Order: sequence, then C-alpha cells, then structure tokens
Amino acid sequence: MIVSDQILASSSALSAYVPRFNRAKPVIAVVGENRATELTDYVVPYGVLSESGVAQVWAIATQKGPIQMFPSSLKIEPQATVAEFDRQFPEGADYVVMPAVARSKEPNLLAWINRQAQKGATIIGICDGVWVLAHAGLLDDRKGVGHWFSMKRLEKKFPKTQWLRNTRYVADKNVITTTGVSASIPVSVALVEAIAGRDRAVGLAQYIGIQSWGAEHQSEQFKLRANHIFTAITNWLSFWSHENIGISINDEFDEILLALIVDAYSRTFRSKVVLLTPANGRVTSKRGLVIRPNESRRHTENRIDRMIELQKDLPSILSFNAALQEIEQLYGSATSSFITLQLEYPSHLVS
Repeated sequence: MIVSDQILASSSALSAYVPRFNRAKPVIAVVGENRATELTDYVVPYGVLSESGVAQVWAIATQKGPIQMFPSSLKIEPQATVAEFDRQFPEGADYVVMPAVARSKEPNLLAWINRQAQKGATIIGICDGVWVLAHAGLLDDRKGVGHWFSMKRLEKKFPKTQWLRNTRYVADKNVITTTGVSASIPVSVALVEAIAGRDRAVGLAQYIGIQSWGAEHQSEQFKLRANHIFTAITNWLSFWSHENIGISINDEFDEILLALIVDAYSRTFRSKVVLLTPANGRVTSKRGLVIRPNESRRHTENRIDRMIELQKDLPSILSFNAALQEIEQLYGSATSSFITLQLEYPSHLVS
C-alpha cells in the first residue's frame, strides 16, 4: 500500500531515545496483571514494537501462569514474570508499557512500576493503564490523558494532574499516557520514531495500514449517549440471537490482527469469540506470543455459530476496518458505532 509522505508527516512529539547501559537496542517490557488485562492494550504494543525490530520487547506478567485477557476469554502465556525480568535486567527497562488492568491498585504492580521509573524507564500508560500510573503517583504535577469514559473520575480522583482533551497521547518527562484502547497503535509507532527515526516509523505505519500517528484527536466525538445504552441493553437481552464466533489460528498467526478482531467482536454484546487451535492447543504468534485456549477443539467446534477468517492479505488496520463493516452488516450500524466508541476509534478512520 502506498501512503503519501505528506500524510505521514505528523510529528509524534515523543523525545528521542537516548541509549543507556551500552545496550544495542532499548529494552521494552509490556506488563500485564494475571487476573485480567485488556487484550489490545497488551498485544498491540507488543506486536507493533516487535515488528519494528528496533527494541528487545518482552511480554511479562506480575506472577507465574497465564494472563487472563478481557473483554475476551483468551489467555496469554507471559515470557517472564516481573521478578524474572528484574534478574535479567537489573538496571531496569528503557520503556515499560502498562495496559489497562482490572486491579489498578495491586500493590506489587505499583511497587514494580515505581522502581522502573526510579531506574529511569519511561512509563507508558495505555488507555485505562493510566489508573495504574496515577495510583503509583507518577502523574502528580504532570499532564495526562485517558479513556474518554474515565476522564471525569480521573479528574476528581487525581486533581494534581492536568488532564487534557483533544490529544491522542501526551508525554510529560518520563511518563506517557494515551486515550482509549485504539491509541495503542499510534503511540507504538510514535515510540518507534523516537527510537529509530522517521523513516523506520513510516515503513511500519505503511505495514500496519495507518496514515498518521500524530497526537491529534477530537475528544468531543466520544460521549455515551442514550442510543449507545439502548444498543448495549438490547443486544445483551437478545440472548436468543447471541453467537459464538469461531476463528481458526495456527502457529505464526498475526497477533496484532487477532487482538483487534477479537476485541471488536467481544464488545458487540451479541457475540463471543472462540479460538480453534491445533490439537495440541498451544499456538505461537508471528512475534512469539503464546496463546492458551480454554477448551479443547473438539468441544469448541460443536458450539460455533459462525466462522470468520483473518484477512491476512491486508494490513492489520484495513482488516480491522473490514471487520467493523462486517459487524455492521451482521448486527447493525448502532452496534458497530458502539464498538468504535468503546475503543475510542475515530470514526473517520473506518473506511
């Protein structure tokens, strides 16, 4: 896909990476909380940054065992625990990516994030990962952004932070925060630009299928209205029309695309995604993430109402847009609009 230089000229507004500890590449830790971590917040930064090749990227967790993702039922096996990561990198990470988690005040997580910041790491809160950063005290007397739905509560709970509107992400010293779920994509490309320069970011953006990774954003687009509440309630109560959506995956699957598609279908209030994996159940993504299914394939196949295919011939974002259009055909425009609202995905990007 050809994207014009003019479109890709937006500035990321992130400070250039300064090498530390004689590392050939920066070390980036994407950290999840085992009980519940947002799927796209965790997987997309890992996938995008790994694809770029500009850093050592680690998918880690607070404890041993799989990470339960939400809003789906997927489980991901971390590559290390925070303790194991610390033993391998005692100087700390260069960047830490903090997704939204269910337990944003988990003491061990807050302590680890603070230690990483004290060691000089840049901490990046994706979407409601901002709650972890705020509870850790990292946003005191700094600028920040968050998911549109959380902003009023954030302002009330953390008055020492200057909460901004109309910006997709903001960096203040060594802390970066973003708006909703889909902001994980532009901020990841912006980080690649900060590490390796604009040319590398342009190539990565073209690969993913985005035309800009700048901080421009229109916050007023995202408000919970009566029609959204009506759609959610109607879809939830229409239990007779709920569907199990099957997606077949094998080793080398694209985790960026899978996360986006699964996240979208899991937010319809009409469908649940069920992964069909090989007989041994364990599948490894293109960039080294291991997915653990919850059920055997034989048991799962008997409950599939509709199969969908991952469109591997398109960039991830174009495939995601196609999935939103398919959801609109299946469940109506109100449902697809409700998904983009939850993901804080600008409507003009859906084509």
